[in-house]
Amino acid sequence: MDIRRLEHENLTRAYGLDMKLLYPWAGLTAPFRGAWCVLRPGDVSVSHAHHEHEIFIGMAGSADVVVEGERHEFVAGDLVFLKPGIEHNLVNDHDEDFSYYAIWWDRAMSDEFIAAETGRAESHD
Repeated sequence: MDIRRLEHENLTRAYGLDMKLLYPWAGLTAPFRGAWCVLRPGDVSVSHAHHEHEIFIGMAGSADVVVEGERHEFVAGDLVFLKPGIEHNLVNDHDEDFSYYAIWWDRAMSDEFIAAETGRAESHD
Protein backbone atom coordinates (compact mmCIF):
# COMPACT_ATOMS: atom_id res chain seq x y z
CA MET A 1 0.00 0.00 0.00
CA ASP A 2 1.12 3.54 -0.71
CA ILE A 3 -0.60 6.76 0.33
CA ARG A 4 0.08 10.00 -1.47
CA ARG A 5 -0.64 12.93 0.83
CA LEU A 6 -1.88 16.26 -0.44
CA GLU A 7 0.93 18.77 0.00
CA HIS A 8 -0.50 22.24 -0.55
CA GLU A 9 3.02 23.70 -0.71
CA ASN A 10 3.94 21.41 -3.63
CA LEU A 11 1.08 22.28 -5.97
CA THR A 12 1.99 23.65 -9.40
CA ARG A 13 0.20 26.59 -11.01
CA ALA A 14 -1.11 25.50 -14.42
CA TYR A 15 -4.24 25.96 -16.53
CA GLY A 16 -5.48 28.76 -14.22
CA LEU A 17 -5.46 26.66 -11.02
CA ASP A 18 -3.13 24.89 -8.58
CA MET A 19 -2.59 21.18 -9.17
CA LYS A 20 -0.50 18.08 -8.61
CA LEU A 21 -0.49 15.29 -11.19
CA LEU A 22 -1.00 11.72 -10.02
CA TYR A 23 1.98 10.72 -12.19
CA PRO A 24 4.83 10.15 -11.85
CA TRP A 25 4.30 7.67 -9.03
CA ALA A 26 6.93 4.94 -8.97
CA GLY A 27 5.48 1.47 -9.43
CA LEU A 28 2.00 2.69 -10.44
CA THR A 29 0.54 1.78 -13.78
CA ALA A 30 -3.06 2.70 -14.54
CA PRO A 31 -5.35 3.01 -17.58
CA PHE A 32 -6.03 6.66 -16.66
CA ARG A 33 -4.31 9.86 -15.58
CA GLY A 34 -5.35 12.16 -12.77
CA ALA A 35 -4.65 15.30 -10.80
CA TRP A 36 -5.55 16.87 -7.47
CA CYS A 37 -6.80 20.37 -8.36
CA VAL A 38 -7.42 23.44 -6.20
CA LEU A 39 -9.33 26.38 -7.62
CA ARG A 40 -8.60 29.40 -5.42
CA PRO A 41 -11.18 32.15 -4.81
CA GLY A 42 -11.48 34.18 -8.02
CA ASP A 43 -9.73 31.54 -10.17
CA VAL A 44 -11.04 30.66 -13.61
CA SER A 45 -9.44 27.61 -15.20
CA VAL A 46 -8.46 27.63 -18.86
CA SER A 47 -11.35 26.73 -21.14
CA HIS A 48 -10.50 23.70 -23.28
CA ALA A 49 -11.71 20.52 -24.96
CA HIS A 50 -9.79 17.27 -25.51
CA HIS A 51 -10.13 13.77 -26.90
CA GLU A 52 -10.13 12.04 -23.49
CA HIS A 53 -13.13 11.19 -21.30
CA GLU A 54 -12.95 13.04 -17.97
CA ILE A 55 -14.50 12.88 -14.51
CA PHE A 56 -14.30 15.57 -11.83
CA ILE A 57 -14.92 14.54 -8.21
CA GLY A 58 -15.75 17.49 -5.95
CA MET A 59 -13.90 17.18 -2.62
CA ALA A 60 -14.32 20.50 -0.74
CA GLY A 61 -16.01 23.83 -1.33
CA SER A 62 -18.03 24.90 -4.35
CA ALA A 63 -17.51 26.31 -7.83
CA ASP A 64 -19.23 26.37 -11.20
CA VAL A 65 -18.33 24.10 -14.08
CA VAL A 66 -18.91 25.84 -17.41
CA VAL A 67 -19.80 23.43 -20.20
CA GLU A 68 -20.04 24.86 -23.70
CA GLY A 69 -20.81 28.29 -22.23
CA GLU A 70 -23.45 27.16 -19.70
CA ARG A 71 -22.66 27.38 -15.95
CA HIS A 72 -23.60 24.58 -13.55
CA GLU A 73 -23.14 24.53 -9.76
CA PHE A 74 -20.48 22.00 -8.69
CA VAL A 75 -20.08 21.27 -4.96
CA ALA A 76 -18.19 18.82 -2.75
CA GLY A 77 -19.59 15.33 -3.26
CA ASP A 78 -20.70 15.98 -6.86
CA LEU A 79 -19.35 14.10 -9.87
CA VAL A 80 -19.06 15.63 -13.33
CA PHE A 81 -18.60 13.44 -16.41
CA LEU A 82 -17.35 15.07 -19.61
CA LYS A 83 -17.38 13.30 -22.96
CA PRO A 84 -14.54 13.93 -25.43
CA GLY A 85 -14.71 17.17 -27.40
CA ILE A 86 -16.79 19.16 -24.89
CA GLU A 87 -15.50 22.68 -24.16
CA HIS A 88 -15.25 23.20 -20.38
CA ASN A 89 -13.66 25.13 -17.53
CA LEU A 90 -14.28 25.90 -13.84
CA VAL A 91 -14.97 29.19 -12.05
CA ASN A 92 -14.62 29.85 -8.32
CA ASP A 93 -16.65 32.97 -7.41
CA HIS A 94 -16.63 32.02 -3.71
CA ASP A 95 -14.46 33.00 -0.73
CA GLU A 96 -13.04 29.48 -0.17
CA ASP A 97 -10.85 27.09 -2.16
CA PHE A 98 -12.61 24.49 -4.29
CA SER A 99 -10.76 21.16 -4.35
CA TYR A 100 -11.47 18.32 -6.75
CA TYR A 101 -9.89 15.31 -8.41
CA ALA A 102 -9.76 15.21 -12.20
CA ILE A 103 -9.42 11.79 -13.83
CA TRP A 104 -9.11 11.34 -17.59
CA TRP A 105 -8.60 8.40 -19.92
CA ASP A 106 -8.56 7.30 -23.54
CA ARG A 107 -7.86 4.14 -25.53
CA ALA A 108 -4.10 4.80 -25.77
CA MET A 109 -3.80 4.92 -21.97
CA SER A 110 -5.67 1.62 -21.71
CA ASP A 111 -3.42 0.05 -24.35
CA GLU A 112 -0.28 1.27 -22.51
CA PHE A 113 -1.61 -0.17 -19.26
CA ILE A 114 -2.40 -3.56 -20.81
CA ALA A 115 1.03 -3.70 -22.48
CA ALA A 116 2.79 -2.86 -19.20
CA GLU A 117 0.77 -5.40 -17.23
CA THR A 118 1.23 -8.12 -19.86
CA GLY A 119 4.98 -7.46 -20.06
CA ARG A 120 5.26 -7.60 -16.25
CA ALA A 121 3.31 -10.88 -16.10
CA GLU A 122 5.51 -12.44 -18.77
CA SER A 123 8.74 -11.42 -16.99
CA HIS A 124 7.66 -13.30 -13.82
CA ASP A 125 7.11 -16.66 -15.59
